[in-house]
Amino acid sequence: MEFEFSQAERDFRGRVRDFFAGQPPPEHGDRTQRAAYRRTLGERGWLTLHWPEEYGGQGASHIQQVIFKEESFHAGAEGGNSGVNMLGPTLMLHGTDEQRREHLPRIASGEVQWCQGFSEPGAGSDLAALQTRATRDGDDYVINGQKIWTSGAHESDWIFMLARTDPEAPKHRGISFFLVDMATPGIQVQPLIQLTGAHGFNQVFFEDVRVPARNRVGDEHRGWYVATTTLDFERSGIERVLVADRDLRRLETWWCTGGSAHQPATRRHLLADLRVAVEVGRLLAYRVAWMQGRGLAPNYEASMAKMYNSDLGQRVANVAVNVCGLPGQVRSAAAAFRYMDSVRLTIGQGTGEIQRNIIATRGLGLARG
Repeated sequence: MEFEFSQAERDFRGRVRDFFAGQPPPEHGDRTQRAAYRRTLGERGWLTLHWPEEYGGQGASHIQQVIFKEESFHAGAEGGNSGVNMLGPTLMLHGTDEQRREHLPRIASGEVQWCQGFSEPGAGSDLAALQTRATRDGDDYVINGQKIWTSGAHESDWIFMLARTDPEAPKHRGISFFLVDMATPGIQVQPLIQLTGAHGFNQVFFEDVRVPARNRVGDEHRGWYVATTTLDFERSGIERVLVADRDLRRLETWWCTGGSAHQPATRRHLLADLRVAVEVGRLLAYRVAWMQGRGLAPNYEASMAKMYNSDLGQRVANVAVNVCGLPGQVRSAAAAFRYMDSVRLTIGQGTGEIQRNIIATRGLGLARG
């Protein structure tokens, strides 16, 4: 792995920084403002920077994608979404020409927002245990069931989802992958308010929802294999270490502007250890991008980065709320908010236990228990 950026990559980072400095995102904008800003990014080509040019992207390298996500995060801008980062690449590999023509341009322009409907109340880590049913009826499928932990469903126009089309088949083989318009009759979205009081997750209920058969991605009953492609894209990002880095920078700033006045000197070592850990997490994420750029498949490596950086986010939040003392425990304080919010990090996008299983079997070659 290369441990330094090339001059061209450093120049690219400079151009991205200049762009965000000239067009700062809305800090607390409503959905309309965020959508408008997303379209601005789409017009510039920043939303789908990594897509091939034939699909409206710029054919950027994987390292450039990482650089762009870093600078987007630091600027407070959207560095991509489920449609851009997960569905788009999945359609390029598994979609029909009609599906690519219909959906890819609208994702690239920022016109349409997507959410992901995979997890269910009884199917999270064991996703293949899902029970939402899709029954063929002429040119349509009729979907009934429930999804949970659906990020951004309350603000999304479409959802890509899994449903069981053959209840008699082994659980991995009777699933199909669908694209569903959220405006379809029979869909109900209910918010899930988090421990912090924030609203990002939702439950989505499907009652006799009719979906055209042309909206199935891949072969019938073979949606699990389409979904594994999507999950590989989901787990290979740098976003988790960026969250840990941001939280640690806040803690370091607090420490250096008076927060250390009544702290034992040994507490400094906690911050130093976390700074080293954040840089390790950054290199793990860079490694995934470096491998992708060379045509390698970072399967267990992506799980390593996901597991490590999810744990790291919780470590930083735990240290912050303890180092800050009683003021850090006030619910409205940043430290307390991050401490509560970090609970989800080792659960979402595949639990830490699932990632460890992948590392053990695919990385270390250990037998399945």
